[in-house]
Amino acid sequence: MTTALWPRLRPTVPALLLAALLFALLFHAEIIAAVRVWDSSTAYGHCWLILPIAAFLAWERRGQAAAARLAPRPALALLAVPLVVVWLAADLLGIMEGRQLAAIGFVEVALLAVFGPALWWALAAALLYLVFLVPFGAFLTPALQNFTTGFILYGLGLFGIPHQAAGNHIEIPEGLFYVAEACAGLRFLIASIAFGVLYAVTMFTSPWRRVAFIAAACVVPVVANGFRALGIVLLGHWLGSPEAAATDHILYGWLFISLVIVALAAAGMPFREAPPRPPPPAPLPSPDLRMRAVYAVWPVLLLAAAGPALMLGVNGRRPAPTATAVLIAPAGCAETARYSVDGGLAQDFACVATAVTTRFYVLPRGANPARVMTLAQAQPAALLPNADLDAGKLEIPGANPQAWVLARADRAAQAAAYLVYVNAGPVLGGLRDRLRLARGMIDGGDIAPAVLAVAVTHAAGDPLVPLRAFLAAQGDLTGRVANALQRMPQK
Repeated sequence: MTTALWPRLRPTVPALLLAALLFALLFHAEIIAAVRVWDSSTAYGHCWLILPIAAFLAWERRGQAAAARLAPRPALALLAVPLVVVWLAADLLGIMEGRQLAAIGFVEVALLAVFGPALWWALAAALLYLVFLVPFGAFLTPALQNFTTGFILYGLGLFGIPHQAAGNHIEIPEGLFYVAEACAGLRFLIASIAFGVLYAVTMFTSPWRRVAFIAAACVVPVVANGFRALGIVLLGHWLGSPEAAATDHILYGWLFISLVIVALAAAGMPFREAPPRPPPPAPLPSPDLRMRAVYAVWPVLLLAAAGPALMLGVNGRRPAPTATAVLIAPAGCAETARYSVDGGLAQDFACVATAVTTRFYVLPRGANPARVMTLAQAQPAALLPNADLDAGKLEIPGANPQAWVLARADRAAQAAAYLVYVNAGPVLGGLRDRLRLARGMIDGGDIAPAVLAVAVTHAAGDPLVPLRAFLAAQGDLTGRVANALQRMPQK
């Protein structure tokens, strides 16, 4: 009997094609958002490789899959019921990663119902690896940032180098260093975990060895990034120039972490285990299973459609008010254009050696938090389409507002920042802010939410300097936005 994988999966092709088409329609927003993150963030560039890696893992396990019978189980579609709740909660809170994880969960349940438990388990390593298609983990950035800062401070103490710290700013006699979000090591950690899981499932068969290696792949890059960041500060101390020490530190960071991953893989080689011999192949499935596979996938599709169907009437139930101009031209700048764009208002300014582009959007009262946050998070890429962006936080002491969400281009003199306004107050879009938006969606809200974004392109030097100067010169920006929102019709 043949051990080829394709003949065993052939009866499932109609069901899988139907599921793929309908899932792409139901979750097109989740797919588009994920691809945009893969394309715009270096932390998730490896996601382009997940599907080929999953295909390799499935092919590698074709012997085990050949021993498992294809047995569609329509009743297993009930496992998708909790995923409907997860998707609705994530949509209500505007957490795209939650919606994407729920969508992957629907895919896993559909494959489980179509394949049956035995065949699904034989291909589990490949199927579960699809979770890495979701660009999650950004919530770890503040914790990683704080760990890196603490690591640097501890190292400076050991070397006896005088230093002072304020938050994530570290000052030594030679100058000031800032542990930015891009330096926190998230990109290294996410790539290392994806590699660690791949290495563990291909090199080991013991569950304990797999868990141990994956744990090492989580811990080692975090500690290694601490040494990398400490090395940059020490180099700045020895060279007498923080700027010289930090030149191309992201590129060198990738080289450093690549060496760390190679060392991690080499450390695991002595413990590798030979794969087990596949059991005798099971008989080829009957073509009659084709319709049973289709019957197995339909309940999953109906449950997957329940969440988007429930929210369909909510998202557009109120018209959006018309946005008005809220930004002013600081000294040395001139407003060069004002025009409508995609339902919002654009204002362009020309300053000394700097071009400033802004967007102000007012959304309907009771707007879905996902709609608000998706619009806000899309602004940096929309304003700086060719930039390599990394999210962070921009603080402007003494200004109103004092904090913005920052997206900065690593290899171009560009930077962008945005804010969300909830009940006329500026917020950064944390969980508490999303809960307030969700409550407004349920009760209609008091004041329409809004999104304000500002991007600068600087001729030379650090773009954060003109961006901070422009925002600091706006005066009582929060007051003007609040007045504009409160004057708008609320019914």
